Amino acid sequence: QVQLVESGGGLVQAGDSLRLSCAASGRTFSNYAMGWFRQAPGKGRELVASITRSGDMTYYADSVKGRFTISRDNAKNTVYLQMDSLRPEDTAVYYCAADPLSFVRVTPIYWGQGTQVTVSS
Repeated sequence: QVQLVESGGGLVQAGDSLRLSCAASGRTFSNYAMGWFRQAPGKGRELVASITRSGDMTYYADSVKGRFTISRDNAKNTVYLQMDSLRPEDTAVYYCAADPLSFVRVTPIYWGQGTQVTVSS
């Protein structure tokens, strides 16, 4: 089992920045690809960004490319999502996820509880 705990969400204005953190425990963190998903009200859950086990490769959804940065610190068992130039359409619950594969799948095995991000215009 892998336990994931997100933090860093909040209410910000358009154009502001936030950094989400996800602390992992339970298994060897570096054995898992990590990802951030989000779910806006009335919409499905979408993959926002993911990172390989070593951190050498990343993926971003087109909607966040150039604004969000995913990173990980395997020594601290933590993955981050730096979100810059936030827009109202980024408002959602953000979930951290882990998969014992090269990249996080659409339906990863482990999920965090989510953290709310609200961007006002």
